[in-house]
Amino acid sequence: MARVGGIGEILAAERRRWVLWLPVCLGAGIVIYFMLPVEPPRWSGIAIGVAACVLLAITRVWSYRLFLPAIAVLAIATGFAAAQLRAVSVAAPVLEKRLGPVSVEGRVVSVRRVADGGRRLVLERPVIGRLAPDRTPERVRVKLRAAPTELRPGNMVSVRAILMPPPSPASPGAFDFARLAYFQRLGAVGFAVSRVRIVDPAGGGSSWSLALARLRHSILARLRHSITARIISSLDAPTGAVAAALMTGERGAIPDEVLGAMRDAGLAHLLAISGLHVGLVAGILFFALRLVFSAIEPLVLRRPVKIWAAMGALMGAFCYLLISGATVPTQRAFIMLAVVLLAVTLDRTALSMRLVALAAALVLLIAPESLLSASFQLSFAAVVALIAVYESMGARFAKWHGDGGLARRFLIYGLGVVLTTLVAGIATGPFAVYHFNRLALYGLAANLIAVPLAGFWIMPWAIVAFLLMPFGLEALALAPMGWGIDAVIETARTVASWPGAVKQIPAMPPAAIGLVTIGGLWLCLWRTRWRAFGLVAVVAGLSLLPGVRPPDVLIDGSGRLMAVKADDGALALSSRRVARFEGEIWLRRAGETAALSWPREGYGAGGRLACDALGCIYRAHGRTVALVRRADALAEDCGIATAVVSSVPVKPWRCRQPRTVIDRFDLWRHGAHALWLDGDAIRVLSVADVRGRRLWSPGRR
Repeated sequence: MARVGGIGEILAAERRRWVLWLPVCLGAGIVIYFMLPVEPPRWSGIAIGVAACVLLAITRVWSYRLFLPAIAVLAIATGFAAAQLRAVSVAAPVLEKRLGPVSVEGRVVSVRRVADGGRRLVLERPVIGRLAPDRTPERVRVKLRAAPTELRPGNMVSVRAILMPPPSPASPGAFDFARLAYFQRLGAVGFAVSRVRIVDPAGGGSSWSLALARLRHSILARLRHSITARIISSLDAPTGAVAAALMTGERGAIPDEVLGAMRDAGLAHLLAISGLHVGLVAGILFFALRLVFSAIEPLVLRRPVKIWAAMGALMGAFCYLLISGATVPTQRAFIMLAVVLLAVTLDRTALSMRLVALAAALVLLIAPESLLSASFQLSFAAVVALIAVYESMGARFAKWHGDGGLARRFLIYGLGVVLTTLVAGIATGPFAVYHFNRLALYGLAANLIAVPLAGFWIMPWAIVAFLLMPFGLEALALAPMGWGIDAVIETARTVASWPGAVKQIPAMPPAAIGLVTIGGLWLCLWRTRWRAFGLVAVVAGLSLLPGVRPPDVLIDGSGRLMAVKADDGALALSSRRVARFEGEIWLRRAGETAALSWPREGYGAGGRLACDALGCIYRAHGRTVALVRRADALAEDCGIATAVVSSVPVKPWRCRQPRTVIDRFDLWRHGAHALWLDGDAIRVLSVADVRGRRLWSPGRR
């Protein structure tokens, strides 16, 4: 009882922090929904929510001590119901199998450049040949090798293309693009086999819905397209491409070399418009407007200039949101910014943990699926950690700042930048490893130069360029902005060239990132000493990393690409031309940067692999796996192998001896497979095993 009383006393002392756990409980409900192996009945979310409300009412009357846990249960149920409602509300037809070449006609929603110089179109409400209207996707994405210079968002276009369903994960546990596409109502992807033809430059249609859609997609998207073109034409490559990425979110023109350098130096976050950029725009506008208003004596004496400045900053950030494409991460950042500026107008603390909790709750209720995205996790991890640190050290920093002169203030500012970069890097590091399997070891050094440049030089000139564009004078601001961008690019290239700049790390198990997340939240959200227990969960999560063991054998869903692990842990790929995207993901998740060669004849993978014209035999950990290319090899291989992985169909009565048989039909039904060989068993995991039967998985809709 004493122990229970002690916990009760700690909870009572943390009473003001209880509310911070509401968005955490919402997130827990969302995670439960997405982790289910089968889609729950549509009534389950509402039923669970009603049951939680009843439980809350009962505990309120009968047991006040259980009232707080009942609120947590209600929040979890709300998160579950919100995720289910969102998933059901965005349901739209998805292409079931490869189709084409076929005619596709639709309105252009977006036009994006891609690395090879082509374009990627998203078409809304398409009309697809040989496809009934009730089975036609709401949106399709088509890649073009070349596009007319006059092609703009809002155009009605026609093209012949080959369409496919959104691809499944490249391996069990890898990123699920099909799930992302489902929530974007993107039902097919493909590539053009003819030139695109503009049918109606205006977009066609006369209904109010089409008129509003043209206004939204045509005017704003055309404006964004025009701004991007003017930026790129004003600055040399790659400076102009990076400037366009910062101002309009268009990153397709950035060369792969620059993208790689920025990524390896830990600066890739600067190229994706997010909370940092929206916050910088709003902050620059707020202080600039307040300075201007304060210089006008009648205004500063008689009018609430701080509120005016906050509203002006909010309007400017909203315009930036629209021009940058209004992506989900940018929308999330704007919601959080709006909450912060509202606090400023009410003379509350501009950025506190409660405001972050409110912003997180709003985002999770509006778009529950964003919880699974890297951008949500990275941005909120950084913000929560920074606020927790400055809650503990803010008073000390303020005292040091107030007691010293100008030199001391500059020193404190420098220490603040170092501390901010270090804390943000530590907080986001585990999530970067989980999503991207890489860690930029010198990111701190690069960010110490690049972030102040972005905040105090690049983004202010970007705002000036926006203001000068209506007069055609944007080049006056883009030129100095380009100097700062050149400095950032050079910093990225220099840091990326240092030995060991990037550490490839094998895929982190979900349990590890779960423990790190729980521990980090416990450490940041509480204020009393028991917050230190969060370190135990963080250490426990990170301790799982050394035990990660990549698969011994991988085969993709089409049966065209196979991979095996050598004795030193390196990965050998059966082809470097076929399914290149899948191969790159396999290497990244294995923590490798390059693949070993695969022998057509003879031995490879450190002696574990023996190949001939019919297929290969892989031996490891006392097990033998036959990798069959042709049916002629089945008779012999089925007699000697513990497992058979075949890119051709296998009739059960022809291959009875192996304990495990994976053939072409298994791959077609269940997607890519991974095999782990142990002395006493073979563990097999497929994409379907991980995804389950959900709304966004094949065969479920």
